[in-house]
Amino acid sequence: MKEEIVDPRLTTPEESAMYTHQAQTLFKLNHTMPYTDEYNALAKELFGHDVTADGGFVMPGLTGVCFDRVKLGKGVKIMNNCLMMARGGITIDDNAMVAANAQLISNNHDLHDRMMLTCKPVHIGKDAWIGAGATILPGVTVGDNAVVAAGAVVTKDVAPNTIVGGNPAKLIRVIDELP
Repeated sequence: MKEEIVDPRLTTPEESAMYTHQAQTLFKLNHTMPYTDEYNALAKELFGHDVTADGGFVMPGLTGVCFDRVKLGKGVKIMNNCLMMARGGITIDDNAMVAANAQLISNNHDLHDRMMLTCKPVHIGKDAWIGAGATILPGVTVGDNAVVAAGAVVTKDVAPNTIVGGNPAKLIRVIDELP
């Protein structure tokens, strides 16, 4: 996976205007009554499509940056207070669930020039479940149908159909096939 290096000091006026608009839309979303047409329209504006289609939703308390780089599949469920640092890109596939207070972080700061960002995409597979308070770090892919336990810090890819937990997250067990 290729790392992208970004210097925010070189942001164009157009990019700055877009990110300002996203921040203002995010503020409005977080201060609007959920499950209303107004709330759904703001979520659609922020993510570029109707996130409520097919039973998906995003609850308030959402924080983050670069929502133009977030791609949500059908039926994605994101609970309260999710942090999306999306400069490196975040993809959440169909029917994945992200519990409250989870952090999806696709960018970090360079150790020598802290204004520089080092970015790698985060990918959450279909039907995956990210537990409450879990942190997914840059460059991590969580496989289809995988479970990340509450409070886990995921530093490496998670195989499909597995449960991981801890800091750093380690394999707990393989999910058995349904009877």
